[in-house]
Amino acid sequence: MSEKNLSQVKAMTFDVFGTVVDWRSSIAREIQDLGQKKGFDLDWNSFADEWRSGYAPSMNKVRNGEMPWTKIDTLHRMILDELLSKHKISNLSEEEIDSLNRAWHRLDPWPDSVEGLTLLKKNYIISSLSNGNVALLVNMAKYGGLPWDAVLSAEISKHYKPDPESYLSTGEYLGLPINQVMMVAAHKNDLKSAKSNGMMTGYVPRAKEHGENTVVDYAEEDYIDMMADDFIDLSKKMSATKKTNP
Repeated sequence: MSEKNLSQVKAMTFDVFGTVVDWRSSIAREIQDLGQKKGFDLDWNSFADEWRSGYAPSMNKVRNGEMPWTKIDTLHRMILDELLSKHKISNLSEEEIDSLNRAWHRLDPWPDSVEGLTLLKKNYIISSLSNGNVALLVNMAKYGGLPWDAVLSAEISKHYKPDPESYLSTGEYLGLPINQVMMVAAHKNDLKSAKSNGMMTGYVPRAKEHGENTVVDYAEEDYIDMMADDFIDLSKKMSATKKTNP
């Protein structure tokens, strides 16, 4: 992809879970804190992985019509209820379960996220584009200091990624041609879908999303327009394209 095309980017939308925030460590910490308080013991990281592994199948039920439109907070709660039953954790109050479910509203940003987003915000409109619902994303931004200009969510388009509507709606909401919007993600499948719908793409692999055993694919792909080490590096590389093509 030519730098000329990259120089036309006016807005960036970001996948959030795993790309902007460290969901695994954050969720593991929350369940550990609750377990120590309530007297149960688990492999905390594995619990976080199990919770996350229910994410895609539950969205697919919405996508294929098995379930009506259902926001992520509700899907997360359905998965959590199943996990608590599986692990025979029965001494939590409704208030405690609800608070644990809202742990997804309190995810820690990766160390470069706030600084990198702030740098990118100087030259671009920056927005989430997440399957998380709006309240979740707003609360997460307040918790982690994420400096979004806008909060775009599957909840707004009523389509979960990778449905085309979730990507195409970004141009409509931001008032830009779709090829002036760059999708930034740590997941290649997200970027492949974004590119197929006319967006520019930025790949920022996260080497610890799934812990120390994360397998990261650094191979270049024809649907990836820019690859960066982190958001600060992305800001530097995008600034270079503006200088090259003013």
